[in-house]
Amino acid sequence: MTNRHTEDARPTTSTTPSSTGAASERPVEAELHDTQYPSTRRGNTNRVGAGPMTNSTDAGSRPQTEMHQGEQHTGQVKRTGQVMSHASPGVELAETGPVRTPRNLLRILLADVRHGRWLLVLSTLLAACASGASVALMGVSAWLLSRAAEMPPVLYLEAAAVGVRFFGISRGVFRYAERLVGHDLALRMQGVLRMRSYDKLSGTTLVGRRRGDLLVRVTADVEAILDVVVRVLVPACAASLAIIGTTALLARFSPVSAAWLLGSALLAGVVIPWLTQVASRRADGSTVPLRGELANRTRELAHAAPDLVALNAADHQMERVLEVDAKLRDAERRAAWVRGLGTAGQILAAGVAVVSALLVGGQAVADGRIGGRILAVLVLTPLALHEVFGSFNAAAQTFTRARTALNRIVEILDAPTVGVGDSPTAESTGQSPSLELTDLTVGWPDGRPVQRHLDLQIHPGESVALVGPSGIGKTTIAATIMGLIPPMSGQVHTTGRVRYLAQNAHVFTTSIAENVRIGARQATDEEVVTALQRAGLDLPPDRLVGEDGATISGGEAQRLALARVLVTHATSAGDGEAHEPTPVPNTPPGDVLILDEPTEHLDVETSEALMDDLWATTPGAAKLVITHDPLVMERCDRVWELG
Repeated sequence: MTNRHTEDARPTTSTTPSSTGAASERPVEAELHDTQYPSTRRGNTNRVGAGPMTNSTDAGSRPQTEMHQGEQHTGQVKRTGQVMSHASPGVELAETGPVRTPRNLLRILLADVRHGRWLLVLSTLLAACASGASVALMGVSAWLLSRAAEMPPVLYLEAAAVGVRFFGISRGVFRYAERLVGHDLALRMQGVLRMRSYDKLSGTTLVGRRRGDLLVRVTADVEAILDVVVRVLVPACAASLAIIGTTALLARFSPVSAAWLLGSALLAGVVIPWLTQVASRRADGSTVPLRGELANRTRELAHAAPDLVALNAADHQMERVLEVDAKLRDAERRAAWVRGLGTAGQILAAGVAVVSALLVGGQAVADGRIGGRILAVLVLTPLALHEVFGSFNAAAQTFTRARTALNRIVEILDAPTVGVGDSPTAESTGQSPSLELTDLTVGWPDGRPVQRHLDLQIHPGESVALVGPSGIGKTTIAATIMGLIPPMSGQVHTTGRVRYLAQNAHVFTTSIAENVRIGARQATDEEVVTALQRAGLDLPPDRLVGEDGATISGGEAQRLALARVLVTHATSAGDGEAHEPTPVPNTPPGDVLILDEPTEHLDVETSEALMDDLWATTPGAAKLVITHDPLVMERCDRVWELG
C-alpha cells in the first residue's frame, strides 16, 4: 500500500492524434475511481453535441497488445513529494524521470534503499572473503598433507592445522553473512520495485494489457531484481576478487603458473559466459514473455471454465494452453543445453589450470626453484576455483533472463501517465462548470477516433444523460474523462474529484463491507450500512461474496457498486431508512459523478428509489449519466445524444 499526495492532478489536456487502427467502445474494467483535476482554463462554449462519428467494431475484435506504449500526453498527473512503502519501513520512493534501461532501474533502486550501495559493497566483500577462505582452505590443506607426509614433529603442523580449521569455519560464516546481507538488500529492492510498479499502474491506463501477463510482470518479473543482486552482481564481483587474489598469491611462487591460472580464469569468466549467453539469448529471452502468455491463457481457461464446458469449447482452449506450454518447454530445454555446455567448458578451464600448474610446477621442482610442498599448493589450489569459475556462467545465464524480465518492468514504469490521482477536492466557486469538454476527440489507444470534436459543460448540481446506440463511444468518453485513456485531442477540464461507476463493476473476493469501502477507505461501519441501505442492498456487511461475486446476483453486484459511490457522501447521522436519505449539505460542488448504466439489472421500483437516493445524497455534484433507460433520461436536466 502507498500513500500518495498529488498536486495539479489534471492540467489542461492538449494532445496529438494517436495512430490509426480499429477502434470501438470497449468496457472499462475499473469500477470506481476517484480522481481530481484542478481546472486551468475556463471555456465559454455552451454547445452540447457530437461531431462526426466513425464506425466502431466489435469489442472482441480488438487485438490485445503486449504493452501499450503510447506517446506521452499532456493533461496527466504530476506527482510531487515522496511515496512511502509500508512493505519496507524506512524506504522512500523518490521522484525519478524515465527509467529506460534495467541499469538505470538498478541505480534508482539502490538509491531508494537506505545505504543500498554500501550494503551491495559489503555483500560483495563478504562473498569474496567466503571464496577466498575456500581457496585458502585448499591451499593450506595441500601444504599440510604434503608436509605431514614427511613425518615431522606434530608441533610443526599445528599452525597449518589451525589454519585449516579457521578457513573451514570462516568460509561458512562469511557465506552466511553474505547471504544475509545480500538477500536483505535484494528483498528491500524487490519491495521498492513492486511498490513503484503498483504506484505507476494506479496512474496509467490498463487498456490493452492482459491480466495474466500483467500479473506475471508485477510478481515474477519483479522478483528478477533478486536474481540480479544475489546471483549476478555479488557472485561475479566476488569471484573476480577471489581470482585476482589467488593469482597474486601464486605469482609469488611461480609467475608462469599464475599466468596460466589467469588465462584459465579469463576463459571461464569471460569467453565461455559470453559464448553461452550469445547461444542461449534467444531461448532465455523468450521464456519470460512465454511465461506471461501461459499465465494469461491459463487464467482465461480457469475463469471461463463453466462457459467453455457448456459450449463444448474446453478442448480448443486447452490446446491453446498446451501450445504455449510446449513452446516454453522447448525454450527452456534449449537454454538448459547451452548452460550445460557452458558448465562443461568451465570445468575444462579449471582442468587446464590444474594441468598447467602441474607441468610448470613440476619443471620448477626439477630445476630446484621450488620445493615439493609448494608444488602441491600450485596444483591443488586451482581446484578450489572450480566453484568460483562456475559462478560466472550462472551469472551470465541469470542476467539474460533477468534483463528480459526487468525490461518488461521498465515498460510499466515508463508507460505514459494519464489523469488519475487522489488529491483532495479543489476549491470551486460553484459558478464555473464542474466538467467541461472542449473540442474533444476520443478513441482507444492504437485505434482511430470514436467521437470527434465534442463540447460539453456541466455545472454543479446539474445532470446530463448521455445516450446513443451501443458502440457509439459513450463508455470511451467516460473513460477519457476519468483519465483511464488519454484523449486524442482537445481538452478536459474538471474542478474537483471525479467518481466513476463502470457498467460492469468488479467485485473483489472479500466481504460486502470491504467492497463498499473501495469508495471510501475510512468509512465507518454505520456509513457502510447506510450506503448499502440507500443502494437497496439488504445483505450482511460481513458476508463474503466469493470470487468475482459468485455468491451474489448481477443486480446485487450493481447495487454493491452503487453503494461505493453513495458511501462517499454517507453520514452516520442518517436515520438508516433505505428510502429516506439524509441530504449532505456540504457536498463539494466541484465533484463530478459519472454513472454508466446505473439502473442496469434493477427493477423499476428499485431503480426509482435508487435514483432518488443518489440525487438526494449528491446535490452539488455534476452528473453525467450513460443510460438507455427513459426514466433516467426524464430525471436528468438535459439529454446529450450522440449521433
